Amino acid sequence: MKKVRVRLGDKGYDVLIARGLLGQAGKHLRDCGFNGKLVIITNPIVQELYGNALREKLSADGFQVAMLTVADGEEQKSLDVAGRLYTELGDGYAERTTPVLALGGGVIGDLAGFVAATYMRGVPLVQIPTTLLAQVDSSIGGKVAVNHGKLKNEIGAFYQPRLVISDTATLKTLPAKEFANGMAEVVKSAVIKDSEFFAFIENNLGKIKTLDNAALEEIVFRSASIKANVVIQDELDTGLRNILNYGHTIGHAIETVSDFGVEHGHAVAIGMMAAAGIAEKLGCFDKSELIRLKAILEGAGLPAKMPKLDTGKILKAMKHDKKIAGGKVRFVLPKAIGEVFITDEVNLTLVEEVLSG
Repeated sequence: MKKVRVRLGDKGYDVLIARGLLGQAGKHLRDCGFNGKLVIITNPIVQELYGNALREKLSADGFQVAMLTVADGEEQKSLDVAGRLYTELGDGYAERTTPVLALGGGVIGDLAGFVAATYMRGVPLVQIPTTLLAQVDSSIGGKVAVNHGKLKNEIGAFYQPRLVISDTATLKTLPAKEFANGMAEVVKSAVIKDSEFFAFIENNLGKIKTLDNAALEEIVFRSASIKANVVIQDELDTGLRNILNYGHTIGHAIETVSDFGVEHGHAVAIGMMAAAGIAEKLGCFDKSELIRLKAILEGAGLPAKMPKLDTGKILKAMKHDKKIAGGKVRFVLPKAIGEVFITDEVNLTLVEEVLSG
């Protein structure tokens, strides 16, 4: 088993990474001091694949397990759905010490995390991510949120989990498109912080795509380590943590304008390529590196070009980004594979040119 420690003082926690961890969840929960009641929040697809078996195993381990389900889809990340979950938690007599287990992908992690952060002013949260995107990114770092209208993650909190359990065996049931979504965040991690990791992905893309166990554990471990290191230095996203948004400024705008028809990882991949294109036109990112980035994204099954969306609407949506400061859009741009910088000095005319190209 691989382990990443997110060192945040009394809010610190472990990210456990290995194949078969779901079967050992009871032990790890007890190691965190949990016993008695717990609540699993999941969706019907994950419930069928893993939730029912997890509930049976935890019940056999002596826990009193309730399971709450929400339908699949980004639209479930809403205050209305959160309100229903509050009611169900109350009806089930969840207590201040009752942990919420977020079993699923990024939507479940964000929604269940938001509910845990706000129910009774905060109950313990355990992230059990079952998608690559959630294992390498969204389950780590304590950002929990719901969408509001067409604005993504507009209402939320920083609320660290007590534990993250990443069972890499769950990645083998992901549809290819969903696995590719996660690969966008894996590639992002390498671009912002680790050129050697980028080379590892390049050299092992075949093994990764065929779901080789060792390769999967390695990419989850190295991506989680990168994110944990950034979060440790900037938990509340006031500076360095902004680099984790590489590809996301344009990516979130694409999601919004497409009414979430373009999935998160695909949108981030397009956003990474656009940001790299901007950096290349500014003369701070070499063309050869841009070619490497394009090749690895396409090799992972991700798009590298803009879909047929209104560029003007994308630029307008970017102005609603949470990282806006002083009315200026903040971009994360690459200097080289493994190094990025943050700037609010990008002319939107240049952005339009790159997006239209």
